[in-house]
Amino acid sequence: MKSQSFCLQLTTKKAPEFIDITAWVSECVAKSKVNNGFAVVYSKHTTAAIKINENEPLLLEDMVKFLEQFSPRNGNYRHNDFSVRTVNMTPDESPNGHAHLQHLLLGTSETVPVIDGAMQFGRYQSVFFIELDHPRRREVMVQVVGE
Repeated sequence: MKSQSFCLQLTTKKAPEFIDITAWVSECVAKSKVNNGFAVVYSKHTTAAIKINENEPLLLEDMVKFLEQFSPRNGNYRHNDFSVRTVNMTPDESPNGHAHLQHLLLGTSETVPVIDGAMQFGRYQSVFFIELDHPRRREVMVQVVGE
C-alpha cells in the first residue's frame, strides 16, 4: 500500500465563500499513481470546512443563506466575549463564534473512493473548501492511500 500527501495554500476573499477544489484534488490523485484506494481532503482549520455538493450558483446562494440562518455572524456568542475569554487568544483574534458553529454542521474532511485511478464522483459532485470566518491564507491537505 502506498500513500502520498499534498498541500494546497489558498487565499480566501470573503466569508462565507465556496471554493471548488475538485480539479486540484483530481490532480493529486493522478500524481499519486494510486489506482484503487481513497483520497481524504482535509481542512487544517476550525473555521473552514470541506464538503462535497453540487456547484450550481443558485444552490450556493441557498447554502450561504442557510449557514447565516443557522448561526448568524452578528449573533451573541460567548466565544466572542473577549472580556471573559482567555483560551486560544491571538493578537489578531476575531469574533468568529458563528464560524465555529457553522463548521459543526459541515465538518473538516471528506473521503472519496479512487477506482481505476479516478475519483468516483457522482454526476454533479464537486469538492468545496468553505471559508466561514474572514478572508485569509488557508491550507487544504489531500492524502491519497491505496495500491
